[in-house]
Amino acid sequence: MTVIEVESARLRAEIAAFYAGFGVPGELAAAFEASALLVPLAGPEDRVFTLESGGAGWLCAFTSINEYAHFMAARGVVADQTYRFHTFLGKRLREFAAAQPEPTGVAVDMLGAAPMAFPPELDEAPSTDGVRG
Repeated sequence: MTVIEVESARLRAEIAAFYAGFGVPGELAAAFEASALLVPLAGPEDRVFTLESGGAGWLCAFTSINEYAHFMAARGVVADQTYRFHTFLGKRLREFAAAQPEPTGVAVDMLGAAPMAFPPELDEAPSTDGVRG
């Protein structure tokens, strides 16, 4: 059996820099895309677990087993149930989210001490008078 190491130290460092007030958006995005993240699977088909909030879908991703366990504990895990996950690069998650029919973003460590949201790209509706506002 192959064990995949989750490598998200750079992303955690960039999120910490963001919270400290000196983060660089481009570096944060690059760290997200290069990081391996845990993504919960749901149902018998092992579909990627998503939540809906604010009219958008959100893929849940975690920087560590501990962050994933914290999230599952808050949701009321059952001790004898198996909770499956898959490891994806942030870049693949962003591509998957962009391919969804509804606006979908990625929420990283959403119940942790330093959650970070990567919202969906939204197309601006053109104004009727040709003026953007």
